[in-house]
Amino acid sequence: MDWRDFLNKIDLKSFNLEELKKLMVEIGEKSFRGQQIFNWIHQKNVESFQDITVLSKELRDKLENKYKITNLKIFKRFDSKIDNTKKYLFLLEDGNIIESVMMEYKHGVSVCLSTQVGCKMGCTFCASTKDGLIRNLTTGEILDQVYKIQKDLNIKVSNIVLMGSGEPLDNYENVLKFLRIINHKHGQNIGYRHITLSTCGIVPNIYKLADEKLPITLSISLHATNDNERKKVMPITYKYSISEVIKACKYYIEKVNRRVTFEYTLIKGVNDTKENAKKLANLLKGMLCHVNLIPLNPIKEVDYRSSNKKSVKNFKRELENRGIKATIRREMGRDINAACGQLRRKYMESKKD
Repeated sequence: MDWRDFLNKIDLKSFNLEELKKLMVEIGEKSFRGQQIFNWIHQKNVESFQDITVLSKELRDKLENKYKITNLKIFKRFDSKIDNTKKYLFLLEDGNIIESVMMEYKHGVSVCLSTQVGCKMGCTFCASTKDGLIRNLTTGEILDQVYKIQKDLNIKVSNIVLMGSGEPLDNYENVLKFLRIINHKHGQNIGYRHITLSTCGIVPNIYKLADEKLPITLSISLHATNDNERKKVMPITYKYSISEVIKACKYYIEKVNRRVTFEYTLIKGVNDTKENAKKLANLLKGMLCHVNLIPLNPIKEVDYRSSNKKSVKNFKRELENRGIKATIRREMGRDINAACGQLRRKYMESKKD
């Protein structure tokens, strides 16, 4: 079979349970076969219809003729010598490359997933966006990052962060479907409260997500305290102002009853002063929220430097003195380019040489 024929097949890993049941009826099978297929794909993580041994050989062959189960390939894995972080480059079926990260914490195993190949948001300090957006990932491709990491390391993932390459709310429908499937009791059954979605602030989709009332953690990449400064690092601010983002976050808190996290990357001499901390505290005053302070991971395309440890601690202290809870993100896997988009970009550049 030509590889292009395989690409044109319909991916059943991207189907939810109801869609699989409906499909089975449409092809002349009993609907419970859809339940079986869902279990074997999302709980047992099979990679081929031939592995679903509860189905007849005839049905397996029928499915294989028209459908597929998305199957990412581990292109490369990088193991940190600093901690036990693992960084993956996954090869997609169309030849594109994405990246994911596995991180071990006291509270369990977290994975950071990509939701797009590249990104179009244009944040100046982020490596993911430098070559623009190539395409959205399918629901199956987002799910399979979890499944492949679990299989490769023989572990059970307990926490998920949608904070890798891409803007999750720019791939809204596929991401929403991912959330429902990864949480499903007949799949991985990962609780919504163990899932974080990070966005640069696509306001209309924050409202849409709030109306779904899924108790995931919403994380906002803020990085500045006024629109003029934020526009310099995050072009999305030209479309949605900080005040519009904050208003949408308050709506999210009201609907979901979950605190919102604000990510704030500290860039030396840009946004890391005591005055910046005061302004941030005033901006977030009275909200059910938390600030995650992130020491910058420098990239060579932009002349930004990370704030020193003293500045970071002073910034945190200033926020807390003004009633805003804050933590400093622990750096993971710095020796393997574990920050968002860095490893994929390094690989893409090597191909050009």
